[in-house]
Amino acid sequence: MDDDVVSARQCRGIGDTGQRRPYNAAMTLRGLYLITPDEDDSDRLLTRVAAVLPAGPALLQYRNKRADAVRRRDEARALKALCDAASVPLIVNDDWRLALEIGAHLGEDDGDLAEVQRSAPRLMLGASCYDDLARAETAAAAGAGYVAFGAFFRTRTKTTTRRASPDLLRETARLGLPRVAIGGITVDNAAPLIAAGAELVAVIGAVFDAAHPLVAARRFNALFEARRAGDESDVTDGRRAS
Repeated sequence: MDDDVVSARQCRGIGDTGQRRPYNAAMTLRGLYLITPDEDDSDRLLTRVAAVLPAGPALLQYRNKRADAVRRRDEARALKALCDAASVPLIVNDDWRLALEIGAHLGEDDGDLAEVQRSAPRLMLGASCYDDLARAETAAAAGAGYVAFGAFFRTRTKTTTRRASPDLLRETARLGLPRVAIGGITVDNAAPLIAAGAELVAVIGAVFDAAHPLVAARRFNALFEARRAGDESDVTDGRRAS
């Protein structure tokens, strides 16, 4: 996860229930954070993305390291149209200028968060913090909209020797920002990360490479719903005990 940008203007969050909620940079983000797969065919990319948007991911990130600037611009605009129609906020990776009107996510080597904030104050900015608590604290102080940690597991998407632990998610709850878990996450290993405090889990292959991508996306949603139900049950039990 490097630089990302969220298409927030007139964008609303939506889940499988069809219930709409206003979207803004300050909203509480929670759920599946989808990242687009490597795809050299633009039409196929749009088809694959359109197939999973009915699951209502919390965010969709457009990530394409291989395309030139013109193609990136065209694909980002086409994805924005799809996301607007589905009421899913769009993130653009690694190009805050392309997504000035939506929000940006800064990777560790991609620039200074505070500097970008000054240049484009309307952006929702996030920060990739890998396994680095100090970086997360600095990002929070600089006005980050969310912080991302990982890799938590081995991943084929990006070569990395940095591994985050669930304890880091627990420790950063005090920052008061949504926490993203990323790196090798699947339906089978995501639940402990959500239990540790991840408000978002970022995935590519676990959804887009699945036999049935829409079903896979909804299975991630179910993990969050199960956690929410458990939290509500704990609150109810606590009230009864008191």
